[in-house]
Amino acid sequence: MHGFANPKRFLSLAKWLTPLLLGGGLVLAGGALAWGLLVVPPDRLMGETVRILFLHVPAAWLGMGGWTAIALSSLVYLVWRHPLAALAARASAVPGAVFTAICLVTGSIWGRPTWGTWWVWDGRLTSMLVLLFLFFAYIALAQAAEREGVSPRIPAIFGLLGAVNIPIINRSVVWWNSLHQPPSLTMGKSAIDAAFLVPLLVAVLGFSLIFGGVVLARMRALLAQTQTEARLRRRAMELPA
Repeated sequence: MHGFANPKRFLSLAKWLTPLLLGGGLVLAGGALAWGLLVVPPDRLMGETVRILFLHVPAAWLGMGGWTAIALSSLVYLVWRHPLAALAARASAVPGAVFTAICLVTGSIWGRPTWGTWWVWDGRLTSMLVLLFLFFAYIALAQAAEREGVSPRIPAIFGLLGAVNIPIINRSVVWWNSLHQPPSLTMGKSAIDAAFLVPLLVAVLGFSLIFGGVVLARMRALLAQTQTEARLRRRAMELPA
């Protein structure tokens, strides 16, 4: 792990890995969405609205995955002082927030014909909304820490504390009497027909690759910004008084 702590080594890896992840993800996600919109038959109960799941489910997965990445990166930074861990956490925040927002919007669109309302204070929906607010708070805190020159330990601690919400989201439909359907995929079991499951898994894989590519691209940009600011500070200190 520490071998990739060297910024030069990381950049050499990310330079070719970023377009590979983005390109592969766009192909898979685009193909899965087309498959879900044009090929998959209407569901017996949900009808045509089932097609929104090919965007909604990957977005929900990556919303939670985004905060999981923040928490793991924060843990690595706090324990091992990994130089790029704080950048990885910051880079995961914005795409995680975007996917969480997509999850909430698509869920509302799906809920209107299914439940007869755009929103209910359901356990799953409410905990996902809390996750979006946590992303906003983390982004603001990380930006403030960077601007004021404060240690990244503060947003890292917040990233770890916010991870408490992830198991709450995951188990909310089990713990509470919920309008949201129970888990369709569990260890070794699936309640989803293969006609829907295969393109859904392809969509999850495709959007996950896009997420990874975006995170690497943002890490490269943040690292470049940090290196530029360091060079400017050195030059300012070298100037005669």
